Amino acid sequence: MTQPLMPPGAASGTAPRADLWKPVLLRSAAALVFGAITIFWAAPSVEAMGWTGGLYLLATGAVTLCGIPATGFARDSGTGKLLSAAGSVLSGAGFAVLLLHSDLLFAIIAALGLGVAGALELACGVRNRGRHPLARDWITSGIISLGTAAALPFFIGLGAHALLGVAGGGAIISGVLWVLSGLTLRHDSRSAAAKP
Repeated sequence: MTQPLMPPGAASGTAPRADLWKPVLLRSAAALVFGAITIFWAAPSVEAMGWTGGLYLLATGAVTLCGIPATGFARDSGTGKLLSAAGSVLSGAGFAVLLLHSDLLFAIIAALGLGVAGALELACGVRNRGRHPLARDWITSGIISLGTAAALPFFIGLGAHALLGVAGGGAIISGVLWVLSGLTLRHDSRSAAAKP
């Protein structure tokens, strides 16, 4: 039997907002658009790889940062700090990838950004397991990001198409995860609002 979810900030009286699904679906949209671009772009240049990968990382970082209030955590709480750090790392990596165009730099910077952010998300999920509706998604997304980060350096010699393929593959998997999560949260919030 499943235990009822306890609000993440039970001590402080906070709980996830009913519109938590919005930043979750925005994150999935960023991941799925990037993933689709990487699938259908047959011969991207190094500059195009930098721009598309950088914009994806920036968008994911920005949505993570902007979505913290919807999770119910204060930015200065333990989980809020972890999410802030993950969003900041992704945004910083995205900005760097936008400016520095080379296969080696893309692989290293994107791997570091995804790896650190993935570890922070994994920590958020483990910390809030069974107490927050996104805990399992943070765990899964963290593992996907860590796997993508671990794989990227092995594809440096194969060029921009291969690097984008690896990054895009991870983005598609996490995008599907986040779209399912967002739609579930949206359904649950509408069901709760419809109850008298």
